[in-house]
Amino acid sequence: MAAARVKKLQEALTCSICLDYFKDPAILKCGHNFCRECITKCSAESQACPECREPFQGGELQPNRQLRDVAEITKEIGLHKEKEPGMERVCEEHGEALQIFCQEEESPICLVCQLSWEHKDHAVVPLEEAAKGYKDQIQKHLKIFRQQREEILAFKSNGVKESQELLKQTDKEKQKTVAEFKQLHQFLEEQERLLLAPLEEINKLIVQKRDEHVAELSAEISSLGELISEMEEKCRESASEFLQDIRGTVNRCKKEKFDNPGFFSLEFKQIIWESSQRNPFLKSVIKQFRDTLSPGRHWDKANVTLDPNTAHSQLILSEDLKSVRRGDSRQKLPEKPERFDPYACVLGCERFTSGRRCWEVEVEVGDEQCWAVGVARESATRKGDISLSSDGGIWAVCLLKGQYQALTASKTPLSLSSPPRRIRVCLDCVGGRVTFVDAHTEVLIFTFPPASFSGERIRPWLWLGKGSQLRLCS
Repeated sequence: MAAARVKKLQEALTCSICLDYFKDPAILKCGHNFCRECITKCSAESQACPECREPFQGGELQPNRQLRDVAEITKEIGLHKEKEPGMERVCEEHGEALQIFCQEEESPICLVCQLSWEHKDHAVVPLEEAAKGYKDQIQKHLKIFRQQREEILAFKSNGVKESQELLKQTDKEKQKTVAEFKQLHQFLEEQERLLLAPLEEINKLIVQKRDEHVAELSAEISSLGELISEMEEKCRESASEFLQDIRGTVNRCKKEKFDNPGFFSLEFKQIIWESSQRNPFLKSVIKQFRDTLSPGRHWDKANVTLDPNTAHSQLILSEDLKSVRRGDSRQKLPEKPERFDPYACVLGCERFTSGRRCWEVEVEVGDEQCWAVGVARESATRKGDISLSSDGGIWAVCLLKGQYQALTASKTPLSLSSPPRRIRVCLDCVGGRVTFVDAHTEVLIFTFPPASFSGERIRPWLWLGKGSQLRLCS
């Protein structure tokens, strides 16, 4: 009982801002007391009582000398707020030693508490046994934190190295571009400005992204360091100290695993790669340069429709031949050599051999969705075992079991910041490139390496999994 009264006295003499005994206390009109220095600092940000939020003016602070004297006397007689290290804690209610741990309340209690109605039916264990169990939990978290810190440190180091390599590449491409532009005249001088601008911009963006990610990773490392230090310090405490607010300690350990962000998106590398592909063409004729290399080159929008003669028998096409869905069973359709089977594919009616064409496809998102969007050679295999890849004459991106992929020879996973709902397919028959862009955000999804179409007709191509639906945009 005496310990409880002492605690109440200490609380009455404690400033709610600094959580220490009052120093030069001042009283507000609302009746609350604070250290003068504490309330002065708080008033610089908000002139409202920290306790009741009643507004006050700085000139309203009145000294509370009586409270100051009581606080000083309390300190002089040795009623210290902080407990000596190593001393066993006692029950504030009964003054008895805390010898057991209530598993229901997750707090240490004394033997008298155990007999009370509050804890009568609660499961209890010895204090040391409880401390060991919780320490084991903390140690497991500490192991994870240390491993995560090492992983982030390595990731940070690799990211910095990658940025340096990318910066070297941009500098190299810049030098190549400048060297080629010196041989050309008025038109090429304008092209030089247009081509160098993206490299200069990406150079700045790389440095900016590097600094942002390094700062983010450093902050996470610092946060983990502080958490590790805190938990290590906590584990060195005595059992009774350690189990104080153990629930809060465990909750702090349930830190969400750091999701390593990508240092540099594919878009950065794509811009650098595109620049490196332009330089060899700078010695070509002006027309070819304008048609092939200009970053502002024109794309002709194609009005694509679906070819029912190529559609798998499970695919149901709309009357306007703009949308397609996969049914549950096969339709009775005439057998044709151009019809896909057994893969649920369909081609567009349009056939492209020259120019730069683009069209857009509305797709569905979700873990259950399966589809692929792209282009295919006219000669691509329609029957039997089809190679759904660029090696098989198909250039496409797909959503399969919740994962976005490019249908390269060994399938390339795609890391997209947000799932696209409309995909723009860009076909460059001159350069032999197929590019996919998120039509809403204008973010690059993927570009296939240049291919040789050899004058062959290239057609829009779709594949649908069970329950999927796709629509060509007008």
